[in-house]
Amino acid sequence: MKKNKRKEIQEKSLPELLAESRNLRQELFNLRLQQASAQLEKPARLRVIRRDIARMETRISALRNQAA
Repeated sequence: MKKNKRKEIQEKSLPELLAESRNLRQELFNLRLQQASAQLEKPARLRVIRRDIARMETRISALRNQAA
């Protein structure tokens, strides 16, 4: 992952991260549907989305721990 992507995640606020995570989860769901119907063109996109979600969730957890 590029450093600028990490930096973008670090700079976002909690509501922004939650919204972005929700959008990524929706995209992952749609990609899984495409995969099930054998219409998925870029299977590597699944991995990228899963990892981005994990990065967002890690940052969300860190922000919540700081607030507590």
